[in-house]
Amino acid sequence: MEIFDLKKYDSQKMYETYDLWPEIARNAYENKFEKIDIKNIDNVVFVGNGGSGSIGDTIGAILSKEDIHVTNVKGYLLPKTVDPNSLVIVTSASGNTIESLSVLKNLKNISTNVISFSSGGLMEKYCINNNVRFQKISKIHSPRASFTNFLYSILNVLEPILPIENNHIYESISELEKTKKNIFSENIDRKNKALELAKFIDNVICIYYPAGLQATAIRYKNCLQENTKMHAMVEDVIETCHNGIVAWEKKSNVKPILIQGKNDHVKTRERWNILKDYFVSNNIDYRKVESVNGSILTKIINLTYLLDYSSIYASILNKIDPTPVKSIEDIKKKCK
Repeated sequence: MEIFDLKKYDSQKMYETYDLWPEIARNAYENKFEKIDIKNIDNVVFVGNGGSGSIGDTIGAILSKEDIHVTNVKGYLLPKTVDPNSLVIVTSASGNTIESLSVLKNLKNISTNVISFSSGGLMEKYCINNNVRFQKISKIHSPRASFTNFLYSILNVLEPILPIENNHIYESISELEKTKKNIFSENIDRKNKALELAKFIDNVICIYYPAGLQATAIRYKNCLQENTKMHAMVEDVIETCHNGIVAWEKKSNVKPILIQGKNDHVKTRERWNILKDYFVSNNIDYRKVESVNGSILTKIINLTYLLDYSSIYASILNKIDPTPVKSIEDIKKKCK
């Protein structure tokens, strides 16, 4: 593949936005947003779908070992556990996501803390008219390509509330800069991990993940579906040994990709080895993608960068424009 192919098939130059991800992340986190400091928060509810839902998945993973309980809502209904000590974070990159707007409107009758993030749209108008805390964040190219801008902007605004160490955030950005050197568009003629993975991708992909990296797996599934226009599914590496593994007894076109953390739990590492041995003994070709070292944020964001970019490269190799999502737009027109 050559840079010519990227320019030819990526009509809206998604790859150019991804080349800027480290810079976008740093600028977003260092932007002079007004901080939000609310006391006595003991649970957080993230509301968002698609690319916005990935943000909730990611922050939920980061907070999984903290005392704050996290719930992710990707629909119309809030959990009944929402109370005055909750913080409900409603996110929509477009500002017009019908599910998120519905939740926001239903919050009028609930005594809780609410903040909304979007690039504008109906959500901004609603928040202004109803005195709801709101932070405008620019959409860059598309909701999924805007991931780092929204994620690091939200971490910025909620810094006084979320127990995430500042050095972990800067570590994650520094590692993004290192990852970029290997995977960005100016390195497609040399060994590029994202491009190498893209060459493996076709038919249907089954993505295996360990505890803690579910957000990465779901995000990758979504990007394969949107960018590459192909089917993909996700499987927890432990749970699949109790059910999903049986499906491999029948020959298929599905291809497995294993997402591993640098310091996965010792029992999880044992299960990875068993699963890989099973694939080898049954002549099932697979690929392994391992995280960088660092905090859970550093692991997730760098895996997301590599895997997202691999889905763009895969679309180009298949002569598919990664940006258009006609089916999604058609569905949005029918939903009210």
